[in-house]
Amino acid sequence: MDRRSFVHQTALAAAGFGVLRSLAACRSLPAAAAGSPDAAFVELRDRYFVRHLELNPVTSTYLGGAGYSPRLASANGRLRDFSTAALQAELAFYRGTRTALGAIDAAALSPIARVDHAVLAGQLDFLIHQTGDLRYHERAVDTYVGEPFRGVDWQIQQMTDAGGGMLGTEGEWAQVVARTLAIPAYLDVARANLLAGKQAGNRPDRRMVRRDGITGSTANAGYFRTTLADTATPLLGARPFAAQVLQRLSQAGASAAAAWEDFGRFLQSALDPDESVDRYAVGEREYEWRVRTVLRDQRSAAELYAYGAEQVALYTGKIVAVARTVSDEAKLGLPFGSTVEQYASVRRVMEHLSNDSPRNDDELLKWYVETGERAVAYGRALNLFDIPASYRLDVIATPPVLRSTIDAAYYMAPPFLKTGVGRFYLTPTENNPAALKEENRASVADTAIHEGFPGHDWHFKFMTSHASEISNIRWLTPGAVEDSSSMWSDSMAAEGWGLYSEELMAEPSAGRPYGFYSAGEYLYELQGQLLRAVRIRVDVGIHTRRMTFDEAMDYFTEHVSFFPGACGKAATDPAAKAICATAMRAIYRYSKWPTQAITYNLGKNAIVALRDAFAAKRGAAYSAKDFHERFMRQGTIPASYFRESFLE
Repeated sequence: MDRRSFVHQTALAAAGFGVLRSLAACRSLPAAAAGSPDAAFVELRDRYFVRHLELNPVTSTYLGGAGYSPRLASANGRLRDFSTAALQAELAFYRGTRTALGAIDAAALSPIARVDHAVLAGQLDFLIHQTGDLRYHERAVDTYVGEPFRGVDWQIQQMTDAGGGMLGTEGEWAQVVARTLAIPAYLDVARANLLAGKQAGNRPDRRMVRRDGITGSTANAGYFRTTLADTATPLLGARPFAAQVLQRLSQAGASAAAAWEDFGRFLQSALDPDESVDRYAVGEREYEWRVRTVLRDQRSAAELYAYGAEQVALYTGKIVAVARTVSDEAKLGLPFGSTVEQYASVRRVMEHLSNDSPRNDDELLKWYVETGERAVAYGRALNLFDIPASYRLDVIATPPVLRSTIDAAYYMAPPFLKTGVGRFYLTPTENNPAALKEENRASVADTAIHEGFPGHDWHFKFMTSHASEISNIRWLTPGAVEDSSSMWSDSMAAEGWGLYSEELMAEPSAGRPYGFYSAGEYLYELQGQLLRAVRIRVDVGIHTRRMTFDEAMDYFTEHVSFFPGACGKAATDPAAKAICATAMRAIYRYSKWPTQAITYNLGKNAIVALRDAFAAKRGAAYSAKDFHERFMRQGTIPASYFRESFLE
């Protein structure tokens, strides 16, 4: 599906959840009474929140900051100022806020404010460390390449519905033009920062330079030169301002495209994409700092590495058991004696299931939509949630500039605006036969549930409809929304919930031993759990130098795809080539996003532990629906922040 059509189609689905989002309700929790212990903290928290979005305009766009404060009305027309002077001023603001926060006694605050106090402390510690200690702006290639596109993409996603298939007011389109015009100067600053990093030995890894930097810049050049104007044309329609806006957008896009091409050439010449040095590992000390400060998990790297192996063994055993069942039902007669036989037979079962594969990417997209509809019906039948009759889920092809990292992903609608719709992105295979076989019918359900219902799509739509109960900073993604500059604390809740949803739908129900899933679908659900367990082993491994990049790829192909040595066979075996390519994308993603990969499993198990404790405390009054809704009302922060108050 091309970009021109998917922006239009998602706009038509904006009312699909059937929930009216009140602008007033989205602002924050009720103001603290003057003179109360909470008053000083709330003032500090809210001042930080608005200023942070002023400093990070693409994050403001993502959250719909213009609907939160008039001070953020101009943010959509800007990009972040990464100049030395601006970063020093930003750092001074964060340090001053951290000092003021330390002067507030958290013990004297109300339960909600006490949680927010800890959240704010974690965010400030990360931001100060990121800019002041690590000077990450000197190597943030993927941030520089990704933010301008994401900003414009999210602007279009959340535009006012003008009717007749058109989107956006004249003012909204003027901001798209302004942000596009800002790209050349933005890239000049990026170039200066990267050169400073090169001189200081603070360089990005060659894989990021090539994949996100050079390849991403080429994709951006194509988008801003051609695709942006093509996208805008039907959305502008024949309105009086359309011709002038389109002309200005085309001119701005041409200027941006030329700047992206120059930036790609700069990366090729200044930052050698073919060097042999690996620069992705953050080291054990930094890794543990992030785990403890950002994710609020006190385990050491060694403990997490061992835990990852335990989780891999747990889910491998479960997969072998279900593969045996599928083999028996299909009369495949496969052996499951030794470990070698088990791995080979699991792979053979997957190959058997791959016989039911989509003919092309269009059919694959259709399968995802149909599976989502089936999941919603199952959720209603079991009364897992209160699901509005109007709820619907749309699946959209991933834009080219995001395809180097994403296989499937979800992006929420902006919580502080009335406009916009969440997007479930699915990356096309380009009709590659081997890749399509990996996307067989049985494999679809797990991803559809994680990204769609009751995973991310349902989670974010529920939170948005209850935004008045979620503090402003619990929506923030400090550092960036989704790249190597990101803090990633939100992933403990968001990705933890997605993985929890996969497992929730597998809980047995009457006449259904695998819950929502068939035996084949359950096999892939377990593979999804196994994948997230492998991520712990691999992420800790590569960043603390317990594994090399190539060792991590081999570990991935063996333990996720049950195809040992796939990369060594890729030159002659199409299936091995497809599996190796998947492993390369996965390990590359982990290499540039330290600790993000472990949040899925850690976050899921934190939710399960909280549910068990809550059920024990509630006794006969426990309700799964009650637990789920209480959890989702906490926002996207790790459960460790609110566990105590939740159980109270």
